[in-house]
Amino acid sequence: MKRVVVTGVGGITALGNNWPQIRQAFTEKRSAVRTMPEWDRYTELNTRLGAPIVDYHCPPHWQRKQLRSLGRVSQLCVDAAERALSDAGLLGDPLIQSGAMGVACGSSTGSTEDVRALAALLMHGESHGVNANTYVRMMPHTTAANIGIFFGLKGRVIPTSSACTSGSQGIGYAYEAIKYGLIPMMLGGGGEELCPSEAYVFDSLYATSQRNNAPQTSPRPYDRDRDGLVIGEGACMFVLEEREHALARGVRIYAEIVGFGSNSDGAHITRPQSDTMHRAMTLALEDADIHAEQIGYINGHGTATEQGDIAESHATAALFGEHAAISSQKSFLGHTLGACGALESWFSIEMMHDRAFVPTLNLEHVDPRCAQLDYLQHDWRTIDTEYVMNNNFAFGGINTSLIFRRQA
Repeated sequence: MKRVVVTGVGGITALGNNWPQIRQAFTEKRSAVRTMPEWDRYTELNTRLGAPIVDYHCPPHWQRKQLRSLGRVSQLCVDAAERALSDAGLLGDPLIQSGAMGVACGSSTGSTEDVRALAALLMHGESHGVNANTYVRMMPHTTAANIGIFFGLKGRVIPTSSACTSGSQGIGYAYEAIKYGLIPMMLGGGGEELCPSEAYVFDSLYATSQRNNAPQTSPRPYDRDRDGLVIGEGACMFVLEEREHALARGVRIYAEIVGFGSNSDGAHITRPQSDTMHRAMTLALEDADIHAEQIGYINGHGTATEQGDIAESHATAALFGEHAAISSQKSFLGHTLGACGALESWFSIEMMHDRAFVPTLNLEHVDPRCAQLDYLQHDWRTIDTEYVMNNNFAFGGINTSLIFRRQA
């Protein structure tokens, strides 16, 4: 078995595109959530809350030809991948085009503006918005395919379009490809663009926050007074390498991925199941060959939905006990869906190195129906730990758990 390390990270978020910017926003308790008056035209949509990336622009050196197949979600992911490759010292290196690097990436859906254009064609028999690249921008594997084409990657492409676990499966499957000796380097992660259609999906399940006049007070993961989630957007990509390969290059190693677990509830399309959540975490611990008490911090999925928070907390407590430290950055950025697994993994690694962990914003009164855990509230917590875990749970009953080990 090969050991797998993180040698580059790139992220695009509503609070900044590098860790110092994001950490500062967390410290200032600054939320990206705002009221979306542009959604007023959707009269059946109850929520008016979102966490958009404001005034995003593609890198100026990108050429028009490169942009043709890139919808917004692919733009975000390609941008994040470019930053990750640069961070790892691999951008422009011919090695990545030799077949030695592949990509595992996904999003909940392709760019919805292109979905709308094709829907207009089906409904009205004509659409002026459809062209040769429309399907490429809207297809489920648009992010993975576009990253591979943009950087000339000739290794394996693994699409991970699995809603809220797209990013964590992207990292997990990339890790497994390297661990089992199939390829020495992979890009892994995920992304999402903000769209009212995605807000409507959760709205129809009575799962969105409707604090439309008080956006900074929502979402409220694990809180007694939460009223639902808020949709956000972003992207994050990791460069993963076989450890000896990275050491030979002499590059910085952020962390080692030591465990990945993924399974399915096999029960209900939208109702989370504590027992299989518990099993996914157990699979990650078994893969890492460590004990539960060695995990010093758990980055919870923490969507601020009633069923999700309660099920997740009981699964976590059953494995780690009441002293497990846990928080959720969705309280700052909203639920970034396909991006959250990668973004929250990135934040976990950075916090592990800083030995300081951010609390859950807006968590004032822990819901008594949630299990007893060490919920981080109000202030940053100093924790010196060698291992952190990031958990994500998605529509379709898909569960993931990733474990990262701190490097000296």
